[in-house]
Amino acid sequence: MKIKKKRKNRIEEAFANPEKITQALTRGVREALLKHKQAGNPVVVWRDGKMVWLKPEEIIL
Repeated sequence: MKIKKKRKNRIEEAFANPEKITQALTRGVREALLKHKQAGNPVVVWRDGKMVWLKPEEIIL
């Protein structure tokens, strides 16, 4: 399947700007954390070389 030239150019442009990638990833993580918090679901984070479960009320946005 061929990628349309316009779409390919947008992808190349995005990868040429690491700041945009970082912003998109940050926004995605924030949205995921918010959804977990709202649903009352815990999340796992990495702290001091260990996996730690955070209760929904411990999730800081």
